[in-house]
Amino acid sequence: MNRLLLAAYPEPYRSRQGEEVLACLSEAYPGRSWPPPREVAALVCAGVQARARAVVDDTARPWWLDGIHLAALALAALALVPYLQDVWHWALHIDPGQHAIAFHFSGWYPWAEGPTRIRLLPYGLLPLGCLIALLRGRPWIALPAAAAMIWAGATSHGRTLFGDEGKAGLGYYGLGAPITARDLVLSGALCAACAVLALCRPSRLRRRSYRWLAPVVLAMFVAGGLHIISVSPAFQRGLFVLEVAALTAAWVATAATGDHRWLIPVAAFAIVRTQAIVVRPDAFMQSFPDLVVLILLIAPLPAVAIAAQRRQGQALAE
Repeated sequence: MNRLLLAAYPEPYRSRQGEEVLACLSEAYPGRSWPPPREVAALVCAGVQARARAVVDDTARPWWLDGIHLAALALAALALVPYLQDVWHWALHIDPGQHAIAFHFSGWYPWAEGPTRIRLLPYGLLPLGCLIALLRGRPWIALPAAAAMIWAGATSHGRTLFGDEGKAGLGYYGLGAPITARDLVLSGALCAACAVLALCRPSRLRRRSYRWLAPVVLAMFVAGGLHIISVSPAFQRGLFVLEVAALTAAWVATAATGDHRWLIPVAAFAIVRTQAIVVRPDAFMQSFPDLVVLILLIAPLPAVAIAAQRRQGQALAE
């Protein structure tokens, strides 16, 4: 089990020092397959810092381009989350019945039983396609998908291409107020980021392995298999933990390197979430503790940016 902790570290580090770390853990905690929680947290934090330093040392692309790429990935994932169950059911021809996402009608597909309004595709395929294209460094493919998200959120009801999912569906909380596909700030910001990436020599973008999709497939399996919809308590807690972990990792990476690239996705996330709170001030009161956590995680953004700038200046002076 100790080897799972090494996955937090970049491959060169695992090759050089992986066996040494495993030997130290075996010596420090004999007979245990897993170290204490405090040691696990320390190892994971050190792994995130090591990965962050490895990214900064790679000078194949400017930091701001990498930051915009990370922001686009984060926004695509945020837009996909409410529709994990829907995409899974569509892909496997499953009729969720009364467990479907609570839109105006359930079933939605020709194979569904009971009263349905047939639609062609689930709205969640748009952010999913955008996410896959961005992972592979192909923003010219992600850009039309992001533009289609804007169209689906802005058009009127009654269409049968995506049904009503992209327009009138229930939102989800996570941190702060709910976000639906009708909140065009999310899809608009994603489309703008994809446009910048497509115009700025996309061949320079970082291309990630398809293995990065494993957590997405797992999330779809859990949401679809257990019929976890976006307004259920389990969904809310899971999304809350994921968003907190992602923001915390961005702060750890910025503090470890003094690099600004991880502040760009944090800023994009803060803008999208803040806009949702401003537009629906009555909704965030239902998740007021989550709003407090959101403020605590994004409020240090200016201070961290200034601190990173000073650290870079000191490094250049030395």
